[in-house]
Amino acid sequence: MSDPTSQKAIGLLMTRPLSSAQRFVADLPDEVRASVDVIFAPLMEIISIPGEGATADVKALIFSSANGVDAAIGRVTTDLPTYCVGERTTQKAVEAGWDAKCLGKTADELVEALIGLSPPAPILHLHGCNTRGDVATRLSVAGLPCRGQAIYDQRLLPLGEDAMRAIRSHHAVIVPLFSPRTAQHFAEICPDASNLHLIALSHAVAEPLKVLNCRDLQVCTSPDAAAVTAMVRDAAACLARVEDRPRGQ
Repeated sequence: MSDPTSQKAIGLLMTRPLSSAQRFVADLPDEVRASVDVIFAPLMEIISIPGEGATADVKALIFSSANGVDAAIGRVTTDLPTYCVGERTTQKAVEAGWDAKCLGKTADELVEALIGLSPPAPILHLHGCNTRGDVATRLSVAGLPCRGQAIYDQRLLPLGEDAMRAIRSHHAVIVPLFSPRTAQHFAEICPDASNLHLIALSHAVAEPLKVLNCRDLQVCTSPDAAAVTAMVRDAAACLARVEDRPRGQ
């Protein structure tokens, strides 16, 4: 939670699931963390779905998020070749014992790469109840039998009191958003976007945010955490210069 006594004029509202949000903030440059008041306000809760991963006839696995890896640990064999979306997901899968390879930053890149590789099949895509990209269908149509299995749910949450207070304040608030579903939810429940500087991971994330009367909406040039970090850093530096400017200039 944020420090209610903080006098920092710039807020950083983190809407990711708490563990992911804390990791993102910890990876920010020291000068950025020192310049913002961080408000943790998860809009999504990750809940593992009980049961085993059905891998009896499977020859390879796909993870399209780190949440999928977390949900699969201890439930799905690590003896299968594994293909991932994103470096973070791949790193987490490797740390958990899978022989994992990163095949792109998006589901589209992964599908294209897998079609070119012609890996052993059938393939199992382990994902959340809400997923995008039609990975299993597209691979199957291309001749690589693949099925999907939801092993975790993404439950939407309301904005907390700290988040509401920050949004309704007269201070600038930077809000990075990482998924289209979270962005849609935020757009529906945000009470006032007039002081918000929104940063979207991709154009798909930015689309539902366009209905908001925000101060600024920027889209990352690359759909990864490093690009979001760079935009948060730049936004914080720019806003700090504005706050330091003498009144009347």
